[in-house]
Amino acid sequence: MGSFRALEARPGPGIGEPFRMVVEEGKILEFARAVRADLPEHRGPNAIAPATFLAACAHWMSEENSGWKGQRRDFRRVLHGEQEFVLPSGPPRAGTELVGQQRIERIYHKRGKRGGMMKFTDVVTEFSDGDGHLVATMRSTSIETETDVDLSDSEGGT
Repeated sequence: MGSFRALEARPGPGIGEPFRMVVEEGKILEFARAVRADLPEHRGPNAIAPATFLAACAHWMSEENSGWKGQRRDFRRVLHGEQEFVLPSGPPRAGTELVGQQRIERIYHKRGKRGGMMKFTDVVTEFSDGDGHLVATMRSTSIETETDVDLSDSEGGT
């Protein structure tokens, strides 16, 4: 397992290789149904993707595309903290081909109440169209606790 502070030791920010993502009509419909947004605009050859659809980019990425490339994390200690989508021209439509690139934007620490230090990592994935214009930005924050969190003394804990 990698060191809790291994990522900070790397020179420069973590930047993944660009990856291709095709916004497919069928995948839009499947995603819309999964998030209970089964609306007419999410169907057909000119379907509009739900606003959070770009989170599915993980299925198009391999390790070299990830800002986390080469880093190991203990997922028993990782929490999803926040997710934001910025779509200046609206969500993409079926048939759109995007190029995404992910980077680690910022790492910072805070002391937790039960799990010791917490490492917050802000990850940004930018999507551009075939002409290289930025069409969407996805930001997420993950939280990794330094030690296991003991929930036995908390309300509802086991």
